Amino acid sequence: MNKVVTLLLLGLFSTICYSNQDSYYFPTLGAQYSAYEATVVGTLPEVQADLAKESPLVNQRITIFPEREVPEPFFFDDQLNYSTAWQKNPAPLVFLIAGTGASHNGRKNIDMARAFYHAGFHVVSLSSPTYMNFIVAASKNGVPGNAYEDAKDLYRVMEAIWSQAKQDIKVSDFYLTGYSLGGFNSAFVSKLDEERRIFNFRKVLLINPPVSLYNSISLLDRMSQNIPGGPDNFNKFFEGLLQEIGHVYKKNDGVEMDSEFLFQAYKAVDPTNEELAALIGVSFRVSSANLIYTSDIMTKSGFIVPKNVTMGINSSPGHYAIVSYQLGFTDYFHGYFYPYYKAQYPQLNRDGFTALMNLHALESYFKNSSKIEVMHNVDDIILEPGEIDFFIRVFGDRAKIYPKGGHCGNMAHKDNVAHMVSVFKQ
Repeated sequence: MNKVVTLLLLGLFSTICYSNQDSYYFPTLGAQYSAYEATVVGTLPEVQADLAKESPLVNQRITIFPEREVPEPFFFDDQLNYSTAWQKNPAPLVFLIAGTGASHNGRKNIDMARAFYHAGFHVVSLSSPTYMNFIVAASKNGVPGNAYEDAKDLYRVMEAIWSQAKQDIKVSDFYLTGYSLGGFNSAFVSKLDEERRIFNFRKVLLINPPVSLYNSISLLDRMSQNIPGGPDNFNKFFEGLLQEIGHVYKKNDGVEMDSEFLFQAYKAVDPTNEELAALIGVSFRVSSANLIYTSDIMTKSGFIVPKNVTMGINSSPGHYAIVSYQLGFTDYFHGYFYPYYKAQYPQLNRDGFTALMNLHALESYFKNSSKIEVMHNVDDIILEPGEIDFFIRVFGDRAKIYPKGGHCGNMAHKDNVAHMVSVFKQ
């Protein structure tokens, strides 16, 4: 078992069409395949794409809102962090958008950057709009999760980066992709680009996106029910987990749902299927806690930190952090996110607002825009039963659906990487 995990760490990471069930080989560590294990463990070395070990990405920083006074606890996030990989000669450029709570230099973005850079693309890697640094430095209102507002924030960032980059590089065409929530974001950014016409994306690839944001966050919150003792036991369970994997986890860096964290958690817990679901629930609970805490301080709404309390550079989140960890994405939606927009748009109702945060809202656009493709898995754990059919019905032969992989667990598979690059090479 340990030898296999060591290999994992060293090796790290169809037209209607379900990819052929027989020819698509996706092994897992357990004797019996599990979509949860696929999500946590990811792609085993024997079927991983042969990518360069070194990341081509170079860390960068940019100021998005020069006039913004960043709250003292976030003084180190006054600029947006992102990363780039430039070709020496003129080349197409691809923007990468990370998934929920993930940074520009998370494992999955790095792997995508390796694949595209070595296929001849310039690469710009962006954090999720739900990532702390993005909320502080690049979110206009500090309340992430609104598909349309997040798209505007991402587009503003892309324009700012391109404004600087075009002095150094030559670009032939622009491309866009993202995984999980980043795939969802990519759809709305592409739609926005049809109006702005700054990039005129030649192709857009959505990787494992949710159909309905609300359905997916509900599923993820329910996974926390698998925590031993229930969600109320989150802090004890999480602290125990961190003690086991403390050599990887660094509190000051935050915790992302990336393969490194989940690998270490898998090794530490040696989990059952229910515990695998709990691990996934925990990783997303950490993302939601960071999002809620950061947004609350940025907007001074008093949802977590009382309005009469000012957090300084040396202030400890203390019990505010404990409160944050008790809140899931659906708590954020009902108690904070929806009321924030309801106050601005009194005519808004909850069901109508939920329906807007849904790929169904862009269905006509998808059907009439051949440049958008999707890559997904039949057993993605963030989809409700039957939701995968949306992609098959709407995208037709522009949907590549794999039979296994869970949620993004097969992104490093050689077949997936080859398809991802081939979409942009057409």
